[in-house]
Amino acid sequence: MKPDPVAAQVRATAQAAGDWTALVEPMRGCTVCPELVAHRTQVVVDDAPAGARLLLMGEAPGATEDETGRPFVGRSGQLLDRLLADVGLDRHRVAVLNTAKCRPPGNRPPTRVESGRCRGWTERQLDLLQPSVVVPLGLSATRWFLGPTTLTAARGRVHEVGGRSVLPTYHPSAALRWGPGGGEPERLLREDLAAAAAL
Repeated sequence: MKPDPVAAQVRATAQAAGDWTALVEPMRGCTVCPELVAHRTQVVVDDAPAGARLLLMGEAPGATEDETGRPFVGRSGQLLDRLLADVGLDRHRVAVLNTAKCRPPGNRPPTRVESGRCRGWTERQLDLLQPSVVVPLGLSATRWFLGPTTLTAARGRVHEVGGRSVLPTYHPSAALRWGPGGGEPERLLREDLAAAAAL
């Protein structure tokens, strides 16, 4: 696959941002993915409390996130908040990002091109936040860090990526799909969040 000049331009714009405020303005005005721009309400820049050492990474905003402009505030976010509290983590002290900043139509996964074009924004967010531990939520976010893999192969151990500890786990939506109690995905998600808290 040949290099995407649009993705390269996004990366250059993101890298030129000297701080979070300088990064947010061009990110909110991004129009490089026409289908996403046509269907989104707003760009979801993400939650980034100062000094957060733990970062949770999802795939893309859903409908509630697109309305509010904040990541993980729908049903998946409510479950995530509860599980964070269960393991002694305060959501307000944890950074929460998505690999893609705009809601894809119908909540479909971002395409490879869309993800590639958004990557520069997310890489710069990581550079500025400098979290020591990152928890990718679900397979797409896991592959963002590790490349081609399966969640079964990646989860349950710490991967060192770019000087950060990366601990992949299930997306909260997997537990919601399981039904009441969340089954094995919820149990393992709680277990992995506890391991991240310990790190």
